[in-house]
Amino acid sequence: MAQNTDLEKIVARFKAGSNCAQITATYFAEKYGEDVEKIHQLMCSFGGGMRKGEVCGAVSGGMLALGMKGGNATPDDAERKAKCYADTIAFGNEFKKRNGSLLCRELLGCDISTPEGKKEFDEKDLHFTFCPRKVLASIELLEEMGY
Repeated sequence: MAQNTDLEKIVARFKAGSNCAQITATYFAEKYGEDVEKIHQLMCSFGGGMRKGEVCGAVSGGMLALGMKGGNATPDDAERKAKCYADTIAFGNEFKKRNGSLLCRELLGCDISTPEGKKEFDEKDLHFTFCPRKVLASIELLEEMGY
């Protein structure tokens, strides 16, 4: 289980109004002593696959966590950049292997960018049943990777 979190806490964060990208990214912002409110704000647009069913917000939040800890702070730090890129590829590949896709609409089995898909998403209560498991999966994978 991910350090300092569990599924119930993640569900509570969704119910409080945060999205998948925000929950994943702020988990790591707290861990790394970053500005949690600013990270929450910056990740708003990434939930629900950028509101278009594209890359899952839990993955996008995880990508931000990779950069928070391992990204290059200056353009000339090629070593950190290369390491972060390698970890980004590894994270994406492993998330896809474990979950079947990186795309929100494929993970959910419906496209929330359409009225029909949003209706199905709401009727199946996926926001509070399915999505928290993807957030937890992202957090656990990153922690397995040393983040």
